[in-house]
Amino acid sequence: MGTDVREWLRQCGTETVRHPGGTLFAHLCRVQERLAGFGHDEDVQAAGLTHAAYSTDGFDLALVFWQDRDRLRDLIGVPAEELVYLYGACDRDRTWERLAETRQVTNRFTGDVHKLTDAQLTPFVDLSIVNELDVFDQTPEILSRNIGYFRKLFTAWEPMASTPVAAEVRKALSRQQRQQPSRPPTQTRR
Repeated sequence: MGTDVREWLRQCGTETVRHPGGTLFAHLCRVQERLAGFGHDEDVQAAGLTHAAYSTDGFDLALVFWQDRDRLRDLIGVPAEELVYLYGACDRDRTWERLAETRQVTNRFTGDVHKLTDAQLTPFVDLSIVNELDVFDQTPEILSRNIGYFRKLFTAWEPMASTPVAAEVRKALSRQQRQQPSRPPTQTRR
């Protein structure tokens, strides 16, 4: 995946930005590599590598201003940049829980609502899931603290995810279930 893109990320300082598992650069590379391993094409991989370019609803550091989209388009191409923009612009509170039902992304920058096309849906869902899975791998307590939310969310998203990503989610949730400490049933006094 593009040496030019990785060099641009380095120039943006991503190797100095802390992120679960080390640096933002390392996280972006892991997401791209994981998407490649799941069989995604170069556009989706490029989006994975640059998914935080405009910041995200969960990581508020922009590498480039979201209204200056031509810079990223020139670097990674139109299809990849469109996915990065959708991902970065996504208002997670207003989008994620209803995505399976609405297939709509509420834009946190503009307030607009974008209906995902069939071609956009799975890459958007897979990028969203793979990003979270990488964070969980690096900081398992995040999943542990939020297991109910992510189990419900990822179960709803499973029909929209690619087959390998859906399988990876099931493994991650199952692994988390096995790692939960066994608690004795609560005894009540009679």
